[in-house]
Amino acid sequence: MFHADAAKGKENKAVLKTIALLLLVGAGASAQVARTKQPDVRYVPSPDAVVDAMMEMAHVTSADIVYDLGSGDGRIPITAAARFGARGVGIEIDARLVAEANANAARARVTDRVSFINQDLFEADFTPATVVTLFLLPHLNQQLMPALKRLRPGTRIVSHQFDMGADWPPEAARDVNGLMVYLWTIK
Repeated sequence: MFHADAAKGKENKAVLKTIALLLLVGAGASAQVARTKQPDVRYVPSPDAVVDAMMEMAHVTSADIVYDLGSGDGRIPITAAARFGARGVGIEIDARLVAEANANAARARVTDRVSFINQDLFEADFTPATVVTLFLLPHLNQQLMPALKRLRPGTRIVSHQFDMGADWPPEAARDVNGLMVYLWTIK
């Protein structure tokens, strides 16, 4: 009888250890899922004509540091570097798009002037920017307004398609084949 109780006790301990292990693994997996935020918008690339208009409206030069918030495949920072000699930084939450952007930068031979960061744009530091580009929904632009308004004077903000709302009207707007581009300069 004693041996049967001892064996049953060992079995119960093994079951309890297994349950504890499963709970720990499950907690770790849930914590990992909780840390992985889904993108706020679906990726839609800006047409080349819009990218060109954004760069022209912001008067991008080789002295600029262009931050693209939600950079997708990297076309805006790559264009800023390849055509205007600027440095470019893309902030993108989707790791697959960051990998694609890095490959595109390598093909364009601008990896010495362009980098991509896999990060939530609401947690990113883009204070070094002299130009910030956006193609986000209006409510996201408005959420970014406080951070954008704290950038150094002279920083240009350019948004594809969506403005900042009535509280911050753009200083310039351009229609590019039916798509809007808006410009603000931090005062």
